[in-house]
Amino acid sequence: MLVIRSDVHRGHHCLELDGTALIKSWEAPARAEHVDAAIRAVSDVTLEEPDPFDRTAAEAVHDPGYVEFLSTAWHRWTSEGNTAPAAMAFGWPARRFRNVRPRTLEAQLGYYSFAADCSIAEGTWTAVADSAAIAHTAADRVIAGTRVAFARCRPPGHHAMKDQFGGYCYLNNAAIAAQRMRNAGVGHVAILDVDYHHGNGTQDIFYDRPDVSVCSLHADPLEEFPYFLGHADEVGTGPGLGHNRNFPLARGTDAATWLSTLGRAAAWLEARRPDALVVSLGLDTFVDDPISHFRLRRGDFATLGRQLAGFALPTVLVMEGGYATEELGHNLVAVLSAFDAAG
Repeated sequence: MLVIRSDVHRGHHCLELDGTALIKSWEAPARAEHVDAAIRAVSDVTLEEPDPFDRTAAEAVHDPGYVEFLSTAWHRWTSEGNTAPAAMAFGWPARRFRNVRPRTLEAQLGYYSFAADCSIAEGTWTAVADSAAIAHTAADRVIAGTRVAFARCRPPGHHAMKDQFGGYCYLNNAAIAAQRMRNAGVGHVAILDVDYHHGNGTQDIFYDRPDVSVCSLHADPLEEFPYFLGHADEVGTGPGLGHNRNFPLARGTDAATWLSTLGRAAAWLEARRPDALVVSLGLDTFVDDPISHFRLRRGDFATLGRQLAGFALPTVLVMEGGYATEELGHNLVAVLSAFDAAG
């Protein structure tokens, strides 16, 4: 299998508010390093570095003003005399507030984010841009004829909305890959999100579009982050009506229930007759994940890989969550190996 990856991510490790404490984020460099080590131990893998970051690819799915904010926030933070190791919001436009873009960096950190689990440090933008380039490059290789490519993205992306970051995500890598395929003439793209948490950003970006169908199975937002999107009655709007589907599941869902729901999600996407598939491949559904609460084991990830291969479509697999760091690489290889074997 073709894997697109790089080491640029190592410069990004931010702070997050966890309960009442500021901690180093669960979304740490070791995640990607364990994945890389596990992938290198597999004999039939080809590793490639990404092509240079294409800012227009990010602006095709994100507000250009938002991309500009992300690319300049750290420089603005330090040039204003701040010495804290990360720039972080402490106020957000909530219910009954006006959604007016403020002038100051302090306020824009809240305007352009939706959660206190996501901050900006010295290496953040470089890693964010590289992660987007990885997804874009993987899509390019699939467009050129590669059957499947794995985009080993870090930081992840599926929570990143048109103009807001949160949930460890800044630019939406899966959306960038899907849009690249559309720009290249792929008629209809399916996005399947299997992360424990709902891909609110991907839903936001494509919610009113009929050319990209988005399906997610995830923890019920009545119980779990991101809380305010991901319900079953969110089905798209305008031209996108009928092209969004959510399968919220209860905390503690077992593998049998999850895999049965995956089958329903796959059937829904197949009924839309897509020409290509992008998968937001979060593996925080693992039973021992420290911040998630489903009960999948390594063998279940092999079943997932076979299910994804069963679409028989040109496929981009995009790495999202998964915080049982030492097991993440092994679980990821279980998906990739089963996908390859099924082909």
